[in-house]
Amino acid sequence: MSKRTTRAEKRHAPQDGNNRNASDDRKATTVIEQSQAYRPTADEQATIEKALERRNIPAPRLKVEDDNLFADHPHPPTGELLLANALGSPDKEFVSGLIRQLVVATCNGSKNDEDDLNFSISVIKGIGPADQLESLLASQMTVVHMAIMRLSGELGTAKSRPQQEAACSAINKFARTFAAQMESLKRYRSRGDQNDTVVSVSEGSQAIVGNVTQNRQEAAPINATPQALTHSSTPPIDVLSVLSPQGAAVFRKKVK
Repeated sequence: MSKRTTRAEKRHAPQDGNNRNASDDRKATTVIEQSQAYRPTADEQATIEKALERRNIPAPRLKVEDDNLFADHPHPPTGELLLANALGSPDKEFVSGLIRQLVVATCNGSKNDEDDLNFSISVIKGIGPADQLESLLASQMTVVHMAIMRLSGELGTAKSRPQQEAACSAINKFARTFAAQMESLKRYRSRGDQNDTVVSVSEGSQAIVGNVTQNRQEAAPINATPQALTHSSTPPIDVLSVLSPQGAAVFRKKVK
């Protein structure tokens, strides 16, 4: 027996749909009004502006479809340039080779992991490599970090003590490697910040550049008389040649 729709039901059905749509519209309007009425505090506004500044270097998302990798951008050449800028090199061969290596490093079994790949690109972009060497180091840091996180997951699901110890040992090794990579990047970036020291030396005196340490107990008194030289096969030292003009005058006066 088929169910017949009454005239009342037909008359009320569109009204129910209209009511739902009207309710959704009111909710959306309320959300918009609340967002427009809210004014961020000074600290929040500063944080928002800082976040917007950090997004000034866009990079398109990489898409993987049928084992084909491409930048998700309406204009492919522009997308490739933005991606190269994020990876710190205008060299197309370098960028494509690095991306292929990241695909292999982030591959989940036999399946390409698009999310992990884009996460790697995002981390490299955040480090902000200035050249190819910094980009390579940033890529290695990304892969090491992901290995640490995977091992941390294995540690949480380990069912035996040997599995826990193996995971802990690997995590510690990767963590030390990550710290060493950060230090290497810091030293490489500060290689041009070395300061030159200029020392002014008066005529006839000598200068020592470096750290000079003298034990106070072994320090010779200022007015002490120079000790006489004992017999030696080496030629005698000309004391006056190693003293400044003022010191030589004082030494001659004491000798007289």
